[in-house]
Amino acid sequence: MIIYGKNVIKEAIFAKRKIHQLYLDEKFNDHHFLKFLQDKGIKYLIKNKGELNQLSEQNVHQGIVADVDAYEYVELSDVLDKDKIQRFIILDGIEDPHNLGAIMRTAEAVKLDAIIIGKKNAVSLNATVAKVSSGAIEHVKVVMVTNINQAILKLKEAFVWVVGTDGQTDQTYDDMPKNVSLAVVMGNEGEGIRPLVKQNCDMLVKIPMYGKINSLNVSVAAALMMYKMLE
Repeated sequence: MIIYGKNVIKEAIFAKRKIHQLYLDEKFNDHHFLKFLQDKGIKYLIKNKGELNQLSEQNVHQGIVADVDAYEYVELSDVLDKDKIQRFIILDGIEDPHNLGAIMRTAEAVKLDAIIIGKKNAVSLNATVAKVSSGAIEHVKVVMVTNINQAILKLKEAFVWVVGTDGQTDQTYDDMPKNVSLAVVMGNEGEGIRPLVKQNCDMLVKIPMYGKINSLNVSVAAALMMYKMLE
């Protein structure tokens, strides 16, 4: 797959991701980055800006594009550990890759155990997600499941308390249980959490809103919930 941007590619190199080919703009003049590539023994081809624009599908690439091995998903069973307190985010139908990338960046900052996403009607790991994550994609485990509800049942079997987010409920994120494993469900950007998924949650909470606007971007809301889980 194609990825682009300095931070993304630097983290891919640090993570020892297989790089099939690296391309640099003919006017690329970041000497620190060039020294980094030299120290790591990474070879590259020179391309003009138009060629890099085509490779990156007209996205902002900072003069560097790479063809790398695709990002892999992990199995839910491989990340569950009943012997320790864990933290998860479940994304129910998140469609915008910018939101997933931003959520991933925060997930890495709080050392979240994994992000769980659905296979259908949701964004998957791609170049935009990688770019927005600023390289965090290399360090965050992502579980892709065919059925979010079945994943919730498996989490409950592993003693994980599942908390859904709903702006219409009375309880707030301050009411989440402490010192237990938690999985917070964030819903679709427009529709929120699906009804059946909501029914399968152990509890529903909202983020207190004190202004005139009654909603937050899902990546911002997810960030608040992830830090709240740490308390």
